[in-house]
Order: sequence, then structure tokens, then C-alpha cells
Amino acid sequence: MTTVILLRHGRTTANAGGILAGWTPGVQLDEAGTAQVAAVGERLAKVPLAAVVSSPLERCVQTASAITAGRDFDLRTDDRLGEARYGDWTGRTIKELAKEPLWKVVQQHPSAAVFPGPEGEGLAHTQARAVAAVRAWNAELGPGAVWLACSHGDVIKAILADALGLHLDQFQRIVVDPASISVVTYTETRPFVVRVNDTGGDVSALIPPPKKRGRRKASSDAVVGGGSGAPA
Repeated sequence: MTTVILLRHGRTTANAGGILAGWTPGVQLDEAGTAQVAAVGERLAKVPLAAVVSSPLERCVQTASAITAGRDFDLRTDDRLGEARYGDWTGRTIKELAKEPLWKVVQQHPSAAVFPGPEGEGLAHTQARAVAAVRAWNAELGPGAVWLACSHGDVIKAILADALGLHLDQFQRIVVDPASISVVTYTETRPFVVRVNDTGGDVSALIPPPKKRGRRKASSDAVVGGGSGAPA
């Protein structure tokens, strides 16, 4: 099994102003976001990560850099983890966008939503590229790895929807706050969603157990009755 910690970037000036930043360059963490990132960096410091991979956008790179600090590897970036390409919606306020006809589609039938303009993409494509990125990094890092992907709210919600076996049209039911972590463990036959929107819980359970000779292969079965923790 391979475990990915999905970290949303900290709060930005765009978040505070109710602006859909998209791929706008130069959007960085605000004071509150910087504090959030410092806190999550401290929380995850004891988790031995195989890699930290980030969206290339500044707010994610700033956030992920707090995780790589003090570790013996460099931050890596992957465009597939980048924000949804909102096209002509980019830079507009949420209050204004909520009046657009497309807003109802985004809320109620997001799998059909394609953002306007030559730079816009469909949310279904956003999900496909993000899930492909996670799967590719899982394969590269190998079984037993715990790694971190730093991305954006809609992207992480789309990854979680896939892991939960939900249609993309249900992804608006998932909440992913700034600087929260969500965790998915991938096995041969299914993913297990371990955490969603965790903004302050203990992370010691994310530390892999010591490797033992003859340790049995990790199971893809769910524990009947819920069990006492993650499947071994």
C-alpha cells in the first residue's frame, strides 16, 4: 500500500478577498496562511515522507516548503496537481460568479462544467489529471511509501471523490479547508480514505510501522465492523 497526504495550501489574500485566483501568478499566503502553514509543518515534522510534490503555483510551493524544511530531499512540482483552470472566471469575485448560469452547473452537475475561455477546462479533466498524478507518484515511490501532495481545494476534493468511489457530481459535499490534510491509502484493489479535512488531529498514526522480516503483505480488505484502526 502507498499513502498520500493531501495538503491544501494555506489561506491567501485571494481567499480573504473572495476572489477566484486560479492560475493567477503572484498569489501568496497572507499572514493567517503563513501561520497555518507553520503549524501544519510542525505537525508533520515527525512523519517520514518519501517525497513532497506540489502544484507549481506560489501558494502551494510556499506551503509545501514548510514541509520539506529540515528534510534531506528537495520539493518537486507537478502541473497535474495545479489548480483547476477556470478560464475567464479567473480573478473574478465569488459573489459575482454566483450570479452566472454556469454557477448552478458547477454546484449541481460539476462533471458537466467546462469553464469559459480558451484557458478554461472541465472539472472532469481536472479530476482525471490529478488522480493520474497521484497514481503515477504512487507507482514511482512504491509500496510502503508515505508521501505528501500539496494542492488546491477543488483538486483535492476531486481526488477524494475518486478515492471514495463517488461520482464527481457529489464532490461538492466534501469540505477541504486551507492548510487541512486529507489522507488516502492505496492498496492493490481499492483506496482507503483515512482522513478528510483534518486541521489539528494527531498524526502519529501516519508514521509507518518498523519493517519486519516476513511481514505479511498488506491487505486490501476492509475491516468488518469498522475495526480498531486502519487495515494492516
